[in-house]
Order: sequence, then structure tokens, then C-alpha cells
Amino acid sequence: MSHSRPTLADVAVAAGVSVSTASLAFSGAGPIAAATRDRVLAAATDLAYPGPNPLGQQLRTGRSGIVGAVFGDRLRRSFRDPVSIQMLDGLAQSLGAHDVGILLIPSEAGEVPPLVAHAAMDAAVVVLCNGPDDAVVATLTRRGIPVVLVEGDLGADDAEAAGHRTAQVGIDDRRGTEHLVRELLALGHERFGVVSLPYGHDRRLGEPDPARDPRSGYLATQRRLAGIADAGVVPEIVIETPASLVEHGRSAGHEILSRPNPPTAIVALSDLLASGVVLAARELGLRVPDDVSIAGFDGLDLPWLAPDVLTTVRQPLAEKGRQAGEAAIALIAGNVFSPVILPVEYQPGTTTAAPRASTV
Repeated sequence: MSHSRPTLADVAVAAGVSVSTASLAFSGAGPIAAATRDRVLAAATDLAYPGPNPLGQQLRTGRSGIVGAVFGDRLRRSFRDPVSIQMLDGLAQSLGAHDVGILLIPSEAGEVPPLVAHAAMDAAVVVLCNGPDDAVVATLTRRGIPVVLVEGDLGADDAEAAGHRTAQVGIDDRRGTEHLVRELLALGHERFGVVSLPYGHDRRLGEPDPARDPRSGYLATQRRLAGIADAGVVPEIVIETPASLVEHGRSAGHEILSRPNPPTAIVALSDLLASGVVLAARELGLRVPDDVSIAGFDGLDLPWLAPDVLTTVRQPLAEKGRQAGEAAIALIAGNVFSPVILPVEYQPGTTTAAPRASTV
């Protein structure tokens, strides 16, 4: 042969089929007999043909075979959080079943990463967004790229306008947080502190800025705070954290528990934050739950926290990722994917009990 490298045409000649039939053997699309496919693949093996050029396939199909996964934080922080890892695992399994790959894109401080603005992708899964006015979502929408919002919400008008170009996958975290707080109220707690997830891109550690518009920022944080309000609780103190990390929960725990007459119950909006509060309580010589009850959200397995087992709200992390992947595949095919809100479950542990005053 005159070619330095074998081509699809060489494989077709060796297998005794047309080039179009050989192409079908590799793509898996269209009618082709199993025996013919096996003959083409065997010829490719004999010729050391590596397969069709991916760029050529993209040009022919108009698809990249890639879904962007946009995380609203630095990856080095996101992947210290088992919540992100378990959700990504579900997403990867779902997309992998359709031979679709993932492009990981970190997004921080409200900026639009260059990959969001320019990278080839067939759809994007956006995690931790500010809603329809989010700059990343707006950029993807202008590019005509279908968007799956994980724990985001376009609102009825925007969702109707987006049609089959947008899908939503979330959890019933507002109701789950309300249930958690009501369980604490039933134990007799009246004085609450809250360790919050970040309010928005301007991540900070400390009491929230009172000038901040409560309707702006991360929707997941807003919903969980709303769940606390739905239970009829006004916290004595709220500490906002920069990220869902143990060390931030520990710092917030010291801030709350070092005050005179601290709250008897602390609700953290993630399990990693709650575990940090437990560590702070131990360091201050407080007994959990005798001196303070501590509850979280996520349902993570944290054996290093033993003997304590967090009272929490368990969310289906891998299933959330899987549903996001299925939504992306549906949007790529031009289909409508109805919004999915997955249920959560209250999970009692050893870190909550009646306040001491109510047991006397």
C-alpha cells in the first residue's frame, strides 16, 4: 500500500465491503450484519488501523461527544468534598453508557472560564449556580449549548422560553432541612445557630453581610436557609463559610460556641461543615450532644468522626449525578427532560439530643 498509515478505505478493501459499510461497523449506527461487522473489525486489527479520526467524526456528526461539567468552585476544593465526587461518579457512569466523555471546568468568583466560552461540547451540566442570571449559564445559553442545572432553577418563564435546551435536576433540600429543624424543635431546642454554605461567589467566613440581597447567590444555600425559616426558627447567629470543608466548619463552630451562652443546637448546611463543628466542640471541652446538638446535611459516611455519627439529611448523590447525565443525553437528542426533584431522608445519629435544661 502507498499509505504510511492504514485508512478506513484500506480496511474496507481488506474486508471486501464498501467504505460506508466499514464506517457503520465502527459507528454502531445503522443496519449491519454481525458477521460483516466482525469481518471489518478483524481486518482493522490485521492492518493495525486505530479507528476513525475523532475530528472527522465530529465534523460529520456535528457533535463533540463531550459534556462539560461546570463546578462553581476550584476543583481542588470541590474534590475534597465527597458530595462532588459521588455526584460526578453518577454523572460519569450515566454519560459513559452513551459513549460520551466529560470536560471538567472550574468556575469561580462569578467569572466565565474560557472553556465555557469556547470549548466544544454538546451540552453542559452546571453545578452550584445563581439561577438564570448566572454568567456561566447565560454564556452557554447564548452559544446555543443545552444546559442541565443541578440544584439550580430557571424559574417558570425562563424554563418555558428555554424549552428543550434546558433541564433541571435537584433535591428536595428545603423540605428536608425543615424536617431536620422540626426534629430538633421536638427535642426541646429553642435557640439555634447556623453554619451556612457560601451565599455566593464572593465566598467569605463570618456573619453574612446585612446589605446583601437575600434573593441573590447560590440557590441551594437559599433553599436550605428557607427550610430553617419554614420550621419557624430565627437563628441567634449565622456564620457563612467559604466552602463546604471541615476546617471552615471548625472555624465557624469556634465562633459560635465560644460566645457567652451559645445556642443549644447548631444546624450546618453540609455534613463536612457539621463535622467541623463537632471537632470545635471537642476542642472547647463541650460534650456532643449533652452540651450542644449538631446536625448536618448530605448523609455522608464519616468513620473518622467516631464515636459520633452525625444526625443529618441524606441526599441521593450518585442518583443526582446519574439523572443529570440522562438529562444531558436527552437534551443533546433534542428531547424534553422534565424537571427532576429527588427526595431526601432524615437520618438520626448520635449528635443530637434534648437540651440539658429540658431533661431536668
